[in-house]
Amino acid sequence: MAYTLAQIAHIETDFSEKFGIPRQSGLVEELRARIVFEPEFRSPDAVRGLDGYDYIWLVWQFSTVVQAGQDGTNWRPTVRPPRLGGNTRMGVFATRSPFRPNALGLSSVKLLKVEPNTPQGPVLTVGGADLLDGTPIFDIKPYLPYVDAHPDARGGFTDTTKFYTLQVQAEPEVLEQIPADKRDALLGVLRSDPRPSYQHDPERLYGLSFGGVEVKFKVDGDVLTVVSTEKLKKNR
Repeated sequence: MAYTLAQIAHIETDFSEKFGIPRQSGLVEELRARIVFEPEFRSPDAVRGLDGYDYIWLVWQFSTVVQAGQDGTNWRPTVRPPRLGGNTRMGVFATRSPFRPNALGLSSVKLLKVEPNTPQGPVLTVGGADLLDGTPIFDIKPYLPYVDAHPDARGGFTDTTKFYTLQVQAEPEVLEQIPADKRDALLGVLRSDPRPSYQHDPERLYGLSFGGVEVKFKVDGDVLTVVSTEKLKKNR
């Protein structure tokens, strides 16, 4: 019997485009996001006791994939993970690729604040989310350290790929367009190298939309230089 998932909430983040979103949750702890429940799920009772946890699991939908028509009706058994340079195929269920039969994502985020009674109903503030602004959320579950943490577990092909950070250079006046409370988060995103893993052209100029600002940068070796920042014009 087919079952339709109900969207219980959506998330508000500083990412209006996919480019630049961390590849996994928790990589940039400085990122802040708000989870706002849909009207029919705005019951303070539903979040009772949630403030007793430090982390939660989010079950969500790769909405841009679904909107592009790449859902379970035309899924493929293999994908090319960016972490392997986009050239090696792996089984879809051995990856966290968005191109999966049900286009569902799973993220562990830090729970920073639970506000049961706001004009928007219950609102959760979380850290380290790797989601696009407006992403639909289907479920929220508490993270249980005694069963959910397995620090000695194998990580498949990710154990053999290099994780590194970049050195970020930016003149103070260039960062002035970024709100002060978002600068550390932006620098964290840039340090984690938002480029596709197969692009290494030092002359290429990249554009990242973050918190209503267009950030232009270049990368040469392990040094990322912020070239300019400009506030984005709001759509009328």
